[in-house]
Amino acid sequence: MKNPLRIVLLILAGEATFLLPFVLARVFRPTFLSVFQLNNTQLGSCYSVYGFVALASYLFGGTLADRIAPGKLMATALLLTAAGGFFMATIPNVYALRWLYAYWGFTTVFLFWSAMIKATRAWGGVSAQGKAFGFLEGGRGFIAASLGALGVVLFARILPNEIETISIFKRKEAFQFVIFSAAVFCVSIALLLFFFFKDFEIKETIPKKRMGSWEDIQTALRLRSVRYLMLIVLSAYIGYKVTDVFSLYAAEVMLFDEVEAAKVGSYQMYLRPFICVFVGVFADRTTNASVLQYSFLFMFTGALLFASGWVTAPSVGLFLLTLLITAVGTYSLRAVYFAAMEEGKIPFTITGTAVGLISLVGYTPDIFVGPIMGVLLDGSEGLRGHQQLFLFLAFFSLIGLWASYRFRKINLI
Repeated sequence: MKNPLRIVLLILAGEATFLLPFVLARVFRPTFLSVFQLNNTQLGSCYSVYGFVALASYLFGGTLADRIAPGKLMATALLLTAAGGFFMATIPNVYALRWLYAYWGFTTVFLFWSAMIKATRAWGGVSAQGKAFGFLEGGRGFIAASLGALGVVLFARILPNEIETISIFKRKEAFQFVIFSAAVFCVSIALLLFFFFKDFEIKETIPKKRMGSWEDIQTALRLRSVRYLMLIVLSAYIGYKVTDVFSLYAAEVMLFDEVEAAKVGSYQMYLRPFICVFVGVFADRTTNASVLQYSFLFMFTGALLFASGWVTAPSVGLFLLTLLITAVGTYSLRAVYFAAMEEGKIPFTITGTAVGLISLVGYTPDIFVGPIMGVLLDGSEGLRGHQQLFLFLAFFSLIGLWASYRFRKINLI
C-alpha cells in the first residue's frame, strides 16, 4: 500500500461506494424528500432496511476480508452499487426504494467495508495508523464535499433562476441527472480498481494451522479493546448520522432556500478533510484514546448548543460556529476510531473479523437513527424537533466519552 496511486484509489473508492446511498440524501435532503415524495420517517425506514441487511453483512464480510484480496472485493462492490444507482435514477416509489437500500446494505458492506479498513491498516503499518486513517477519512471527506459541491452546481445550472416557483417535474429531471452522474463515477472507480489492484495481496504472518471464521470471531470477542470500540463507534456514528440534518436545519430553522441549504450540506463536508488529516497526524504524536475523549467532548458541546434553542434565524454566525464545533467532534472520531485498533493490541491476522464485529454493533444506528430522526423531526416541526434530536445526540456523546476513557485506561496497563 505504499504505491501512491493505490492510496488515491482506496480513498476514491472509500467514498464513491457510499455516494448513492448516503451522500446525495445528506447534501440534497430537502430536494431528495420532495422528488421521491417522502417524509423524514419514510426516508428513515429506508436507512433502517439498509441497516438490517448491513448487520449480518458486517460480520460475515469481515471474515471474507481476511481471506480474499481487498481490491477484488471493493471493485465488485462498486459495480453492484452503481447498478443500484441507475435504478434509483428512475425515481422509484418508497417501497422499491426500501428494497434498493436493502440491496445497498449488501453491496457496500459485505463486499466492501472490512476490505477497505484492512487495506488502510496495512497502509499505516505499526507506527502511522493515525495518519493512514486520518488521510483515508480526510480524503473521503474531500471527495464527498467536492462531488456534493459539483452536484449542487449541476443541479442549480439545470434549474431556472426562480427556484421556489419551478415544477416538481423540473426538480425531478435535475436530480435524476445528479444521480446518474454519481452512478457513472462509481463505475469508473470500479474499473480502475480492477486494473490497478489486480495483483495486490496483503502479506500476513498467519499461523500454520489457520483458524476458521468462528474461532476468529471468538478470539476477537475476548478482547476488551474490541468491546469498547463497539461502543465508541456506535456513539460516534450516531453523531455522523445526525450531520445528515444540517442542510434540513438550514432550510427549516435558518430559513435558507433549497440551493443555499444544499450548499450548507456540501460545504460543511469540506471541514472533514482538514479535520481528519490534522487529527490523524496529531494522534500519532499522542494516543488515539485521548483524541477520542476530546472529540466526544466537542460533539457533546455542539449538540447542547443546537439543543439550547439559541441557534435560529437570523443568527447565521452562531449557526456556523455550532456546526463547526459539532463537525470537529464528529469527524475527529471518524479519523481515529479504527486507527485505535493497533493501540488496542488487536492482532492484524483477525483485522477483518474484528472490524466486522465492531461494525456489527457500531453501525446499528443505520437501523434505528433514521426512524428516530424521522419521528422527532416530523412529530415536532421546526426548531423543537431539531432540539429533541440534538439532545439525543448529547446523550450518546456521554456514552462515547465513558467508553473512550475505559479504552484508554485498559491499554495503559
